[in-house]
Parts: sequence; structure tokens; C-alpha cells
Amino acid sequence: MVFVLEGLQWGDEGKGKITDYLASHMDIVCRHQGGNNAGHSLVVNGVRYALKSLPSGIINPKIINVIANGCVVNLFSLIEEINTLKEKGITNFNLYISSRAHIIMPYHLDLDGAYEELLKNGKIGTTKKGIGPCYSDRASRLGIRVGDILEPEYLKKRLEEILPIKNLTLRMVNKKEYDLEELYNKLISLKPILEEHIIDTSVFLRKAIKEGKNILFEGAQGAMLCLDNGTYPYVTSSSPLANSVSINASIPPQSISKVVGIMKAYTTRVGEGPFVTELNNEIGDTIREIGHEYGTVTKRPRRVGYLDLVVVKNAIEISGTNYLSLMLLDVLTNISPLKICTHYELDGKIIDYIPSTISELNRCKPIYKEMKPWKENISKIKDYASLPKETKEYISFIEEYCNCKVAFISVGPDRDATIIKEDIFNDW
Repeated sequence: MVFVLEGLQWGDEGKGKITDYLASHMDIVCRHQGGNNAGHSLVVNGVRYALKSLPSGIINPKIINVIANGCVVNLFSLIEEINTLKEKGITNFNLYISSRAHIIMPYHLDLDGAYEELLKNGKIGTTKKGIGPCYSDRASRLGIRVGDILEPEYLKKRLEEILPIKNLTLRMVNKKEYDLEELYNKLISLKPILEEHIIDTSVFLRKAIKEGKNILFEGAQGAMLCLDNGTYPYVTSSSPLANSVSINASIPPQSISKVVGIMKAYTTRVGEGPFVTELNNEIGDTIREIGHEYGTVTKRPRRVGYLDLVVVKNAIEISGTNYLSLMLLDVLTNISPLKICTHYELDGKIIDYIPSTISELNRCKPIYKEMKPWKENISKIKDYASLPKETKEYISFIEEYCNCKVAFISVGPDRDATIIKEDIFNDW
């Protein structure tokens, strides 16, 4: 069976933990888009692992982990990430990298920073990891792919074609140019380190589906950062939605069995852009500190707000989400007043959808339903029935509004701090 795990907000929903949990039922975990700008934090046996490009199943030695063709990969960062895992004792892992995935080149990082500087007040708030410029080169047919490092003559030919264009652009933005031989040698040095991991993952994945393997696809970021459906231009450069898995991993869309949407019990986002329920007050600060809302990769403080169900339901309807996983619910203990946004007010009109333009979205005001807060510590609770009445009312309201069942409830960072409300594995 094939599962897709997607973030329903602006990313950082806690996908890593649920992927790690679901992975115990899987043969393969595949990252299908994004780069090392979006991290997953896993806590296993009290040890925290901060992953950037590696799929979340990498900690489990029984799982095959795949970085698919829809990803962009900083190979130098990936090697550092692998070495960090080895230092923590994780040496037995299976990893395949798509030969079709594009390489984040050093000049992509330079250009990412330069573009942000030139945009000034209109900056996107990128992580400056080179993700956007790499995806731009992919679309412009100016990219270098992972499989190219296995073909030295072809790699040099591609660099001879592409590097003059990149150096011209770098000159225009007052950045240092790159020497072809030096860059070529740097890339070729990666071949003996990575070649055993590089395959055509599209062939591998389609074969695994035919064999009936259990596969979990995970994306980076969240639905509101989707290039097509998010708060453009304050978005990422690919689509984290389940709809994109078919192209990003080169599998047929009908092979997808279930889509699990991950959502925080409140809302956060990193970077610039509209945020209707943002709390620039003591409540927002309290949630940030309790929830440790700082970027896994960047360490930037995340913007925090009340739960916005307009955002969540929008993502559910676009992607066909079957189940919800409600994360960091324990963070809301003792938060008062406790509210959920159900509608927006736009120029005096009540709406339940996300306007397509930033100017309209910036004018939206949240309309809230106030919920009863709970004071009990729920972090040790193991079953749904034992949750406080007010907590269950919060969950029920989400289910009814979104017309989607909550299957998993996270009440703490550890793997076992997860309440199973619905058995999705017997619903295949």
C-alpha cells in the first residue's frame, strides 16, 4: 500500500515524528520534493535527530529510504548529514538517491542570497539554501543532475555549457565567479562516496508498488507553501501536496492508497508573507517557547498564531486528505483564551476560503470560535478516552469543521507520546 504524508499548513507541522511512527509499518520511506531548507526533527529513545535532506525512515535499519527525482539535493550537505548520523551511532541504513534529482550547486546559494538582497522589502524570507535558484535552473534546462556525477565527460560538458551563464549572472549581482576545473573536481570527488546510493529511483519505486510493498511518501514544507496553491510569492519552489507525488516520484496517481494530513494544534510559519491568525503578543510568545518553535535548519523563531481551519480545510480539499494527524496538542495546555479561526472577514464580507491575491489576504481579519481551555497535563495520556473533556471538544470541532477524522494525536515529542484514535492500517 502507498501512503502520502503531507503538511497542511506552512510546514514544521511535525511530519518527522509521524513519519517515524508510520515507518514501522513500511518497507520504504521516500522524500519526494524540496531540499535541505526544511528539516525534520525526530526523537528516538531520548535522542534528537535533526534531518534536512534524508527521509525520516533513515533511523530504522529495516527501511529503504529514497530521495526521489522531485527533490533538489545539496550533495555536500547530504554527506555532512550522513556523517552526523554515523557519529550518533546510526551506521546501518539503506539510502537511494534519484539519478534524476537536481544538484544544488554552490552558485545557487550565492544567487539565492543575492536575490533576497535585491528584493529588499519584497524579500521572500528564504533560507538562502539555494533551493529556488536550483528549481529555476531545472525549469530552464540549466540544471546539473545527481546522475551526472557518474558520467565525468558528460558532467564537464554540461559545466562548460552552463557555467558561463551562471558566472555572467554572478557578475551582475557582484558575486564571485566559479572556476570550471575547480568546480568539476569538487563534484567528481563525490562520486566514490555516493555512487553506491545513486539509482533510477522511479524504476525502483514502480517495481516496489507492483510487488505490494508498503511505501510512505513524505514532502517538505506544507500546503500553504505550495508554488501553485500557497501564498504566492511567499512560497517554496515546488509542491508539497499529495497531488504532486505522482510526478515527483514518477509513479501512477492511482497507486496512492491514503493521504494523511499533518497539522499543528495551532499555526506557525517561517519567513515573510500573510498570516491571518498571527499572535504578536504574550500568548504567541508563550506558545513559541513551550512548543520550541524555532527552525530545525535555520534556528529562526517561527511566527505563531491560533489554529486557522480555513487554511487546513483548503489543503484537505485540494489534496483529498483521508485522515488527520494532530500535532503538539500538549502545547495548548493552560492557553487562555483558546481560539480557532473558522472564517475570514474580507472588506466586510465573511468568507471561508483563501483569497488568491496577497493584497486581499493581507486585508483578511480572523473570525474566531472560542474554545474551552484545559489545565491538565496530557503529555502522559495514552488513549483518547482519557483526554480531558475540553481537549476532546477541541479535537471534535476540528473533525466536524474539516469533515475529516483525526487518526493520530501527538501529546509530546517522543515516539510513544502518540494517541491512536483511528486504525488507518485496517482501512485499506
